[in-house]
Amino acid sequence: MFFDQAIVRVRAGTRVDRSGNTVLDWSPDAVDRLQVQEVSIQPTTATETHLPERTAVVTGWHVQSPPGVDLDIQAGDRIEWAGLLLEVDGEVARWTDPLDGTVHHVELDIRRATG
Repeated sequence: MFFDQAIVRVRAGTRVDRSGNTVLDWSPDAVDRLQVQEVSIQPTTATETHLPERTAVVTGWHVQSPPGVDLDIQAGDRIEWAGLLLEVDGEVARWTDPLDGTVHHVELDIRRATG
């Protein structure tokens, strides 16, 4: 496997709304961006649903870190890659090294939904 690609992790900031609740803030000045180097990104899924009023397309990719590398990515984050803004799909899997208990590698799925 080649770990020759890079992504940007985008994490929402927070703000207080008119009711006093703390809510996610995805505005450009509020987000935290982190460049993540040396990952492998492979296509996983592509589905297309045709309805009379629209066509929906969901495309997915699988991201994996090299052995010994943990990634600061969580389920609620977004990922910028190849000019796209993608959602982390599900939980981020951190695989444990059976010899020393540290993170062996990280895997996650990302997706883009249009339509």
